[in-house]
Amino acid sequence: MKKLKVLTILLATVLVTMVAFWGIYVPIQNRMENKVKDYSYMMDLKGSRNITLSVDKTNKTTIKDSEGNEVSDADNLTEEELSEKGYVKEETPYNNEEDLNVNNYKKSKDIIEKRLKELKVEEYNIRLDESTGDILVQIPENDSTDSIISELSEKGEFQIIDSETKEILINNNDIKLVNVMYGSDSSTSTTSSGTIVYLNIEFTKEGSDKLKDITNKYVKTETAEDSEEVSENVDISDEEDTSTSEKKVTFMVDEQELFSTAFDETIETGKLQLSMGNATTDNENLQENITQATNMAVILNNGQMPAKYTVGGNEYILSDITNNELNIISYVVLGITCIALILLIVKYRTKGLLGVISYIGLASIFLLLIRYTNVDLSIQGILGIVITLILNYMFIYKIMSNIKKEKGKTIGENIKESYKESFLRIIPICIAIIVFCFGGWAYISSFGMVMFWGIVLIATYNAIVTNLLFRINDNK
Repeated sequence: MKKLKVLTILLATVLVTMVAFWGIYVPIQNRMENKVKDYSYMMDLKGSRNITLSVDKTNKTTIKDSEGNEVSDADNLTEEELSEKGYVKEETPYNNEEDLNVNNYKKSKDIIEKRLKELKVEEYNIRLDESTGDILVQIPENDSTDSIISELSEKGEFQIIDSETKEILINNNDIKLVNVMYGSDSSTSTTSSGTIVYLNIEFTKEGSDKLKDITNKYVKTETAEDSEEVSENVDISDEEDTSTSEKKVTFMVDEQELFSTAFDETIETGKLQLSMGNATTDNENLQENITQATNMAVILNNGQMPAKYTVGGNEYILSDITNNELNIISYVVLGITCIALILLIVKYRTKGLLGVISYIGLASIFLLLIRYTNVDLSIQGILGIVITLILNYMFIYKIMSNIKKEKGKTIGENIKESYKESFLRIIPICIAIIVFCFGGWAYISSFGMVMFWGIVLIATYNAIVTNLLFRINDNK
């Protein structure tokens, strides 16, 4: 029975080790795919995306009538049609010359940095060339990199304007807070037709007064047919209906029209909810709507950039540390570990072999734990892995040493004594690790998170598995 229990633990350890070091491969579309989550690396190991945001020096084309008013629906007219209507084209720069100064460049840099933080980009470098206004941004390469880049260059100009006169009714200065909300849409049936994502805009006191006045003035008329209806909830996925003559407002972001609408009641709460896309039960579509709403909230929450930027450069930079160098480090660590484990068996015989089984099991679980707790690995994080493995070796060695010296005590008493001696000594280290976890520098945070999970695992795993192995062996 004792051998059976040990064999069961051994087989479980072998299985976990195979998963941790080789993975689980399943056939998908004529190829084998590893279903075990990969490590998440930081820029010093994986490389980075370097983006240059350049001040936009181009011009925009506007069409104006004979009275100098801008015409918004003449983009598709030919030159002859423009001439017949008395319209003229004007080329004006996106950035006025007076806006291109160091103070505005610095404000733009600060806004971009705020966006990066709100987008949960923990690791980034950002520099400003004050002579040209170019902003150099370095962020990690991952699945969300392209989406992040698209949000960095947006100016973030929000306006609600009169659809006819183009008078600006509300702008960025009237916004207090923007966040993302979720709800169920059951408007088409008695049961919910899916989840709908809302962009919730909360206005300042002055903005709330403006919103109340606008929603009272730009109301849905009784004669309007199939017009877009809005109370506190506005669906920006619906197309504009221009078949009615009712007064409407147009929502615009960076001079791009989102939609036009009229309101069917006065909004007195100072909050406006814009639905992002349609209600859906498809997880992929839902995530797209959430991403769209989140990115919009990030842009509007952090203010309007005083200058318009474009992405002037976008390139992937390889890490200075190659895969071969990482492999060499791994082989060296593995070689030293094997020698240390062999010495453990030589010195403590059967208990040494049980300690080796326990050690390998912890190392394997630790490598999986790092992946599934989404720890971003840096060079410092890899150092944390090595230190954790050393601490675990010392802890197991301490347990076996106590068992050998204190033969009059039970296994449980020796293990408790080992816990007391070992963990009391590393209390200052534990405090430092917690501080590192919440540190502002991403690389130190990587080290802290690795060490935090490592020490937690050492404490729990050895209390269960190592303790069980030695108790089984000691049970005559």
